[in-house]
Amino acid sequence: MLKDPRIETLARTIISYSVNMQENETVLIQSSIKAKPLILQLLKEIRKGKGNAVVEIYDDEINRELLLSLTDKDLDRRYKWLDRNLDDIDCIIHIRAQESDYTTQDVPIETKVTLAKKLNPLSKKRLAKKWVLLNYPTEGAAHKAKMSFERFFDYCIDVSAVDYKRMNDAFKPLKKLMERTDKVRIVGPKTDLSFSIKNMTAIPCAGNFNIPDGEIFTAPVKDSVNGIITYNTPSPQRGCVFTNVSLEFKNGQIIRFSADQEPELLASIFNTDEGARYIGEFAIGVNPLINKPMGDILFDEKIAGSIHFTPGRCYEEAQNGNDSAIHWDLVLIQTEAYGGGEIYFDDVLIRKDGRFVIPELEGLNPENLG
Repeated sequence: MLKDPRIETLARTIISYSVNMQENETVLIQSSIKAKPLILQLLKEIRKGKGNAVVEIYDDEINRELLLSLTDKDLDRRYKWLDRNLDDIDCIIHIRAQESDYTTQDVPIETKVTLAKKLNPLSKKRLAKKWVLLNYPTEGAAHKAKMSFERFFDYCIDVSAVDYKRMNDAFKPLKKLMERTDKVRIVGPKTDLSFSIKNMTAIPCAGNFNIPDGEIFTAPVKDSVNGIITYNTPSPQRGCVFTNVSLEFKNGQIIRFSADQEPELLASIFNTDEGARYIGEFAIGVNPLINKPMGDILFDEKIAGSIHFTPGRCYEEAQNGNDSAIHWDLVLIQTEAYGGGEIYFDDVLIRKDGRFVIPELEGLNPENLG
């Protein structure tokens, strides 16, 4: 197996920066075997840092077979096993290496809904740990991105190696501005949305929770959202890729929804529970090396000039009181190439056509982060 120094650098960044592993801490690596080169390098870094490693290997097709025969007893057993094992874990590294968005398409909707509800408490427990989520390039993902595998591999590694310290520094004025802002308005094609972020914390993300990274998130005041938003980025969810998802809000609640695909499946998502009809996250993407949809939310939500506005569970770091078994990141790109758009904070234009237009935020434009 040929060594790639970029993999070594990435593994070092994950262990020392993203999860900030300390001596004697236990690190859980969850991954497909396709990411074996990165897993091996992570194990070396954990050993160097005098930590302990646990590795769980999973496979999407095996998971599909398990889901097709899932019973209530199986689900209870799975929950107890996962819950018990998390007690001994300090850091979680979850590596996705997907070949297809459609592997679980034939799993019954009822099974997917039941699974999401049952495992929701575990999601909260996981998020209380030190954690990072990243993707490892695969042939299937390269095909979806319309790239050769070699080019896609290079792209994935390069966008993951942005100068996160520079990005973190550039986020500081936007964090301050967001935390003193009340009213937000987002305008664009088939979009005119207003909501409040008054007294909400803003969290810059520069390599701590995701790789690649490059977003700052908060949450709207739960009942403050009004208007309509139409997303222009394809979004995989429950074995289907949805396009042109449009949501209409009244006093925080989604009152109408539509997409180009699977109306019954779409309805099941928003009917999962009460919180599925409310927003848990508002975020702004800034990664300078990600400028078009890849069909993978870990990349797409970081697109420079984008926002995501997320139905479902909020994060503890930006708590607006909304809980749900779902957390569906839906992305709207506002660069000129995707129709443009504006963001206003308290009636002041802060971003137009994907570019920040007030001096203190210009450090977040792509040419200043690249």
